[in-house]
Amino acid sequence: METWVDRIARPWGGRTPYARGRAWPARVDAHLAEGVETEDVERWVQTASILHSDGDAMDIAVKDGRMVGVRGRKADRVNRGRLGPKDVFGWQANASPDRLTQPLVRREGKLVPTDWDTAMGLVAARSRDLLRERGPGSIGFYTSGQLFLEEYYTLAVAARAGIGTNHLDGNTRLCTSTAAEALKESFGCDGQPGTYDDIDHADVIALFGHNLAETQPVQWMRVLDRLDGGDPPRLVCVDPRPTQVARAAAVHLAPRVGTNVALLNAILHEIIRGGRVDQAYVDAHTVGFDELAKTVQECTPAWASRICDVPAARIAEAAEVLGTADRLLSTVLQGVYQSHQATAAAVQINNLHLLRGMLGRPGAGVLQMNGQPTAQNTRECGANGDLPGFRNWQNDEHVADLARVWNVEPATIPHYAPPTHAMQMFRYAEQGSIRMLWISGTNPAVSLPELSRIRSILSQERLFVVVQDLFPTETAQLADVVLPAATWGEKTGAFTNADRTVHLSDKAVEPPGEARPDLDIFLDYARRMGFTDKDGAPLITWHDPESAFEAWKRCSAGRPCDYTGLTYGRLRGGSGIQWPCTEQAPEGTDRLYTRGITWADPDVCESYGKDLLTGASATAVEYRSLNPGGKAMLKAAEYVPPQEAPDGDHPFQLTTGRTLYHFHTRTKTGRVPQLNAAAPDVWVEISSPDAAARGLEEGDLVEVTSPRGALRGRLRITGIRPGLLFVPFHYGYWDTASGSGPGDGTPPRAANETTVTDWDPASKQPLFKTAAAALALVEKGAGRSAPAPTTTASAPLRTGGIRPTRGGPPARVRETTDTHGDGTDGASR
Repeated sequence: METWVDRIARPWGGRTPYARGRAWPARVDAHLAEGVETEDVERWVQTASILHSDGDAMDIAVKDGRMVGVRGRKADRVNRGRLGPKDVFGWQANASPDRLTQPLVRREGKLVPTDWDTAMGLVAARSRDLLRERGPGSIGFYTSGQLFLEEYYTLAVAARAGIGTNHLDGNTRLCTSTAAEALKESFGCDGQPGTYDDIDHADVIALFGHNLAETQPVQWMRVLDRLDGGDPPRLVCVDPRPTQVARAAAVHLAPRVGTNVALLNAILHEIIRGGRVDQAYVDAHTVGFDELAKTVQECTPAWASRICDVPAARIAEAAEVLGTADRLLSTVLQGVYQSHQATAAAVQINNLHLLRGMLGRPGAGVLQMNGQPTAQNTRECGANGDLPGFRNWQNDEHVADLARVWNVEPATIPHYAPPTHAMQMFRYAEQGSIRMLWISGTNPAVSLPELSRIRSILSQERLFVVVQDLFPTETAQLADVVLPAATWGEKTGAFTNADRTVHLSDKAVEPPGEARPDLDIFLDYARRMGFTDKDGAPLITWHDPESAFEAWKRCSAGRPCDYTGLTYGRLRGGSGIQWPCTEQAPEGTDRLYTRGITWADPDVCESYGKDLLTGASATAVEYRSLNPGGKAMLKAAEYVPPQEAPDGDHPFQLTTGRTLYHFHTRTKTGRVPQLNAAAPDVWVEISSPDAAARGLEEGDLVEVTSPRGALRGRLRITGIRPGLLFVPFHYGYWDTASGSGPGDGTPPRAANETTVTDWDPASKQPLFKTAAAALALVEKGAGRSAPAPTTTASAPLRTGGIRPTRGGPPARVRETTDTHGDGTDGASR
């Protein structure tokens, strides 16, 4: 059956119900440019989504050398042909007329065009000067979660073994570092335990701080199809906002921001008190149960209720649902990761699964999710502040093993201290020890906290800033050298989604002008710098994406993220494949820990763990004494209040987050007509009681202020918990008069003008969800037009973020459910 659906008004499309334990039915979504018919398409080129972490497989339609649409790949295990709104419309950003098409350098205070040789010559010359005058610690690299695996790995080798700097991290620090840290704390190593297929088998799905409907909409389609099918799962949602997930939940807990650990400790208290512990599993596979039980002994629902402002009965009800589940799947995202006690809270969710023995079986798993499309590769390749291949920087044998792979001396690879995290890198730049900062594929002038401080750091005369990007972003406006990069669809490379599925993205069209793939830029830099191994041969021996992939395979061999069974050939034509993929597991690995805990042994673990309260690293001796048998660790954490609390001057809590229609700082989605029209400007959400108490109405222009800064936006009155304000973080200044920040008649509108410079002690992830704020009326508004419907419910839409503006460009998508079984269909041939 073929139907046409407006995927802005109905972002999750039609339903294909299925029962528990059955395979998710296929549905192929396709969208072509206005005036282009299927028969006009000259070729379809394989890829996957670059605008979220789901890894939705798709084909790009090409006509006359340009992109003209996309279709979902029915054969792929991740999405079975479905695409979300950013998937079906996002490709249009590639052809935006303001793409960077040639290098720029700053001359007399202005960015002017130049050639590649001049631009790269300046970057290499400044690098050599700094190495000679100040050493490798004067150079830092801040990268993305949107490049390809081959590019991250090349950057990691160049930075670690070429420059010898400890200052390499990604903007994944802002979205996925807590996921990685929580997995290391519980299992000794990074690596997603569960799989998206667990949605098909779970009878309870718990979503902790995870607005799945907006961040991974295709997997929300999967949940909706389960809810409409036989034996539907019960949902437990922990979120202070009344999201679509909350509306569908059997139990919705809306705790006070910053109190996740208190809530989770109360749930664990009830699990233990009620006899819901799988004691045989705990005894066989974990250490630390007695300490955990002691820590939560007094954490009753009544105790947590006073802290979290959630009824004790609701906490007990949630614990009952979680404790009686036959197969429990939990997902976790930024409501945990970007909040107070982030790692401690995420670890308690792991503890829930360990106590219940809910790992390694269909429907029983935990998904510590990612926010970006290639965040997993940043972590695997060592571009996120860790060593490549999930090696342990404190383990000399691991460092020596990596040195053998790169043919360098172990001392060449900095491991004298923990790798520098992004927030510390910017502090070093502020203090003057970092004098060159190379920023690739990210926009910290909008995405980092306390933006006035970040703009000040990047504007320093002594700091040489290199920006490698697609568009003239707010960060690019502050750079000394701007390098135009190719993007998704314009280059070839592999990337891995949040459940370890590796996809290949092939080049479909040429990049605009002189823009180059990030891999080519990094290889050019390595050649100009003359990086060599210990024998004097070139340090980086690969020359194109496939040879870089093969080099990465050698680095991953024998490690948890083993890619040795994968090739470009195997990744073309069919479905993505989950790592580890080896000779012993040639079809990949759907779930980890099916036969116990495999990477927590002291000799092989990626980390010896940290103190969840202070972030202090444990030593090898301490770890070995606590966990000699390499079991999973039940790590307890006491609740401590957030440092910044509301007061008389700032009576609200302020939290930030995403909306379905945009990604990060809108550098791509803001240039897509359908997506930008759906959410064209920033807004502020407030509860009905709080709005009424202040005489505020829907559509009023308000100003949110914190001790650090302010922003302005139109008011939305929703069912958000009282005392809390919500602002989406996507909106910056590139499409305003100023271009880079407030001023020149441009009012402040970036959420991060207000957020606090603070981070989780263990994961070092910034705390975007714990600021105190005040609210003031700027001008009365005329109210908003009614939002386009996004559900079939007759009740008014009160979910806040999903309120698409009417009257945007055509957004119809063809959905085909009568597919043929050969990976194609009538809509996408």
